[in-house]
Amino acid sequence: MAWQKVKLGDIAIVTSSKRFHLSERSDSGVPFYCSKQIIQKVRGELVSDYDYIREEFYENVKKQYGVPEPGDLLITTRGSYGVPYIYKDNDKFYFADGNLTWLKDFKEDIDVRFLYYWICSYEGQKKIDAIAKGTAQKAVTIDGIKNLEISVPSFKTQKRIADILSAYDDLIENNQKQIKLLEEAAQRLYKQWFIDLRYPGHETTKIVDGLPKGWRKGIVGEIAEFKRGKVITKAQVAEGNVPVVAGGLEPAYYHNTANTTAPVITVSGSGANAGFAQLYNENVFASDCSFADINTTPYVYFVYCLLKDKKTELDSLQKGAAQPHVYAKDINALATLIPPEEMLKLYTKYASPYFEKIKALKEQIKNLTQSRDRLLPKLMNGELDV
Repeated sequence: MAWQKVKLGDIAIVTSSKRFHLSERSDSGVPFYCSKQIIQKVRGELVSDYDYIREEFYENVKKQYGVPEPGDLLITTRGSYGVPYIYKDNDKFYFADGNLTWLKDFKEDIDVRFLYYWICSYEGQKKIDAIAKGTAQKAVTIDGIKNLEISVPSFKTQKRIADILSAYDDLIENNQKQIKLLEEAAQRLYKQWFIDLRYPGHETTKIVDGLPKGWRKGIVGEIAEFKRGKVITKAQVAEGNVPVVAGGLEPAYYHNTANTTAPVITVSGSGANAGFAQLYNENVFASDCSFADINTTPYVYFVYCLLKDKKTELDSLQKGAAQPHVYAKDINALATLIPPEEMLKLYTKYASPYFEKIKALKEQIKNLTQSRDRLLPKLMNGELDV
């Protein structure tokens, strides 16, 4: 059967959510996501910085308008637009209108996974980019999504293509889950030792002026010196494989030269994600961010867990209304308890295996992603016979 051209609006209902005003949101209940949280889920990261709506509001919307169900497709349509996510069996969240477009009730001869991979493909991204509107922050409209034209093969071929690509994604997802568990283990160890003060030998340590002997009050800059990155524009980038870390949740682009030595901590410098801390196990080019690497502290893993623990304080460092900024000097000035150096060395010894395993898993993810992405366009244009 030849591939046929159809519009997304002809093979699914394309809609969005019921609008919830700020006054209707709460501190608990059903998670209420925007584009950022969907991107975090796609990347296998811990979902953070979201609101809730009360359970009764959610149930009322479910009865009157419906809510996403397993197999429905969500697409980010504001800011970082064009990122697809298939709603899963264990998901329960609602989402902000304007941030996400919701595709549901697909025709029987459509495999939603095929649509997901088409959106991920170069052709899909190019077509979505072409319909994005706006200057300061581009967005994609529901009508734009409805009128997107896509070539689809028979259902059997769609399923076969999706099965091939899903095999890679299943392995990637499994690695992401392992990474999450390892990061949680390192953070638990940090909390046990440096927050709960249940470190090795704590039973016999004397308390002096309210602190264990040898501990003192200080600032982050005494353990690690955070520096400002060097801004580089897309026009200045030379093609390469070195991530350029700027203000977003992921690299802005790739360069041929690094200005840090791994492991390196970056803290996003501006924009909606200012203050976001990330650990890289590869050399990166630090641009619109602050960074501390192995050259500025031997205790990178300790400092990374410290910043994760101080996320609320990091967020509070944001300055500026229209465009929030977080500066290196303010990170360095964050108050913290400083344990004895032998304790920092011991934590590094215990935590290093976690982060070394994370490094290996991320390398596997990188290789799997490259293999999948090489196959993706060939499968989507019918070049490979399945």
